[in-house]
This record gives sequence, structure tokens and C-alpha cells, in this order.
Amino acid sequence: MGSDCTIQELCTGLHECRSALELTPQQAFTRSVVDARFAIMTVFDVRAILRSDPLRWHLLGVVRALDLPDCWIGAGFVRNAIWDHLHQRPASPLTGDVDVIWFDPERADPAEDQAYEAALSRAEPTISWSVKNQSRMHVRNGDAPYSSATDAMCYWPETATAIAARRQGLNGCEIAAPFGIDDLVSLLLRPTPHFFGVKRNIYKDRVRTKGWTVTWPLLKEAET
Repeated sequence: MGSDCTIQELCTGLHECRSALELTPQQAFTRSVVDARFAIMTVFDVRAILRSDPLRWHLLGVVRALDLPDCWIGAGFVRNAIWDHLHQRPASPLTGDVDVIWFDPERADPAEDQAYEAALSRAEPTISWSVKNQSRMHVRNGDAPYSSATDAMCYWPETATAIAARRQGLNGCEIAAPFGIDDLVSLLLRPTPHFFGVKRNIYKDRVRTKGWTVTWPLLKEAET
């Protein structure tokens, strides 16, 4: 891939809509600055933010060393770094799991995931690692079988969470974002299509219990 970062946009059809948010004058000003940044922010900026974070860049290298097929670090690992950047503050500590996803239908035994989690813990014991082969996760989630790690991300609750990264070559980085990055970089919370219907309450509970709008007060929910 060289040093360029590509994006995989496999799912489309989301609506562009925003909701009003009660903001202080300072937050409103910052919000306008964020909107201006969003107008020109691209996947190359996402790559640059990850590269500028020594810990995240290092951990991407640690996971790459596993040499697993279709392997990425996803969810809050990438999402939170972008939200921190858009709030003009240093990267937050990596609390909670660092979610490593990969895909190989021939190696779907959960024991393999546990073995890779143990290997990652030996390499970086201060990190809480979660490794999941996405070829078997459809069973737990009640979905049709996934075709790849990126396809599995289409079934995650929020569009901004459905993003992942992996190191390529010496300095390269690849980004997988099946819904694109618009919601992520515009600080917009929106359920993915699979969480618009019967799973809507799961999305709502996550927004409420995760406390995202407290930690990142410029976040806003889409009108859906």
C-alpha cells in the first residue's frame, strides 16, 4: 500500500441529518471551528492523527506482527482519537478494551482468539486486549454470516464506531470505514442501518451509558 491510506466504503445509503445541541457560547464557537475542519478533513487526516499518537501507532505495529488475515484495530481505538483531536485536546488514555478484529472462516475456534489475546498481553501487558475472529461473531449477534472483517463492521451499532485501522509496510496505514468518515469527523452520533429497527434500544442504551456526550460535549445525535 505504500505510505498512502485507503478507505473501504462498503455500505451506503445513510441520510445526512443533524440535531440541535445546547451549547455554551464557547462551545458554539468551537463547534463552528469543527464544522469548518470537517469540510476539509479526509481519511488522510485520520491516518495522520493515528501516526501522531505514539502509543496507538506502536500498538498497530504490535498487532501487525501477529500476521493475521484481514486484521484491524477498530471501534473506540480510532474513533476516540478523532473525537479528541476535534475537541482540540491530547489523546485520551486507552481505557477499556483495544478491539482487534480479523477474519478467517477456517480458524473460527474461540481458543485461537484467546491465544492471540495472551500473546498481545505478553507484548503489551498494560493494554486490555480483545481479539475476535469476525467469521463467527454473526452467531452471537443473530446476523447472517459476515464475508469479511469490514462487512462485520456494518453490523456495529454506530456509524462513528464502525471504523478500523491497520499498519501497512513501513509507514503505511489503511483505514476501513464501511459508512465513510463523515459522521465521525463531524462529531455526529447515528445508528447504523441494522440498529434503526428492533435493535434501536441497544444503540440508545449505549449512547446513554457510555457517557460520550459528557466526555466529548460537542457530539450531537442525528435526527432519525
